Amino acid sequence: MPLSHTPTAQVGTAATAATAPRHWLRAGWLMTASGWSANQYSSLLGAYRAHLGLTTVTTTALFAVYVVGLIPGLLVGGPLADRHGRRRVTFTALGISALATCLLMAGPAAPVLLWPGRFLTGVGAGTLLTAGSVWIKELSTPPYGTAPTPGAAARRSGLFLSAGFATGGLAASLIAQWAPYPMTLAYVPHLVLVTAAALSAARAPETVPPRTPDTAAPEPAVPAHRIPFRRLVVPVAPWVFASPAIAFAVLPGLVDTGLHGWQTVYAGIITAVTPGAGLLVAPLARRLSARHRIGTAAAGLLVTAAGLLTGALAVARAEPAVALFAAALLGAGYGLCVAYGLTEVAALAPPHHLARLTARFWTLCYLGFFAPYVVTLLTGAFTPHAIFLGAAVLALVTLAVVVRAGARTSD
Repeated sequence: MPLSHTPTAQVGTAATAATAPRHWLRAGWLMTASGWSANQYSSLLGAYRAHLGLTTVTTTALFAVYVVGLIPGLLVGGPLADRHGRRRVTFTALGISALATCLLMAGPAAPVLLWPGRFLTGVGAGTLLTAGSVWIKELSTPPYGTAPTPGAAARRSGLFLSAGFATGGLAASLIAQWAPYPMTLAYVPHLVLVTAAALSAARAPETVPPRTPDTAAPEPAVPAHRIPFRRLVVPVAPWVFASPAIAFAVLPGLVDTGLHGWQTVYAGIITAVTPGAGLLVAPLARRLSARHRIGTAAAGLLVTAAGLLTGALAVARAEPAVALFAAALLGAGYGLCVAYGLTEVAALAPPHHLARLTARFWTLCYLGFFAPYVVTLLTGAFTPHAIFLGAAVLALVTLAVVVRAGARTSD
């Protein structure tokens, strides 16, 4: 009997090995949909001011409302994904994201709908980030995938997310520039992407069975990952999205006064260049992570500080080309910092705690999306040029804190 079953087992094993690496690709488009939903609004800030007469304070407040919805989505999504499985939570979040986009499409007729639309965009994106990134990481490792290291598996979700950030804003800005009904049609591609992502992820398997109180592992009084997470990840996390948020929501409006009629396209280009630079530095992040655990964070914070200094120069001279270079630097800083954070979380968290710790990481990251609103508030007391310089100093202080903490942890 064993001999008669051997060929079948071998065929099944070979088939699994051949198809397993593709599961994470099927689920990866969920992260792209999440990044797209977050960034399609960013490039339309100028268009909302021009077409709907919204003030700068209102548009930046709508930008921040996204974070208000995103944080509970992150905090609730992690435990739900651990308890009920990745598939159920991600598909629910995808439905919320689609509903949010429909509300934003109705914004020109009823501007009040922009507020729940942005809030639900955050809820859907936050839950997708938590459950989706963990699902991709698990689908990338045996028995579902063949990623060389847990860190490499964790970084894949960041790449898909960056792809959504890069393309969503650019597509929305191009539609808003030349298509009729720009504030409505600009959101149609996201609905198409949501449908495609759902069809693709439907073929990906569940990686964690639902946990019940009877099967849940007892929690230690002080989890072993808590202290290194607080010292090594928490200081870096807010910079992950503070950098691109400043590039998306602050820089264009400070330098585009001479781009008559092209402000929306210019904003779209910045929303593509920023995360695009984050994608390009992925190989560098991989090499730095392999050499030294703090190396990726140090590089990310240095590049972020350089981007803020360049942004200060661009703002002082009102130079769109210099601002575009600053956005690229800020995007590179984003890419390095997010790769560092995901790698550290994957290394620190036990399997039953991965979704929760990932949720905490993304929650801290998205605090950075309040940065444009903070800049707007500070503009009353300081010049934008001075604010950028102060932010650069803060990035360098964070670098010193993390390097010191890394040295203490390795001792």
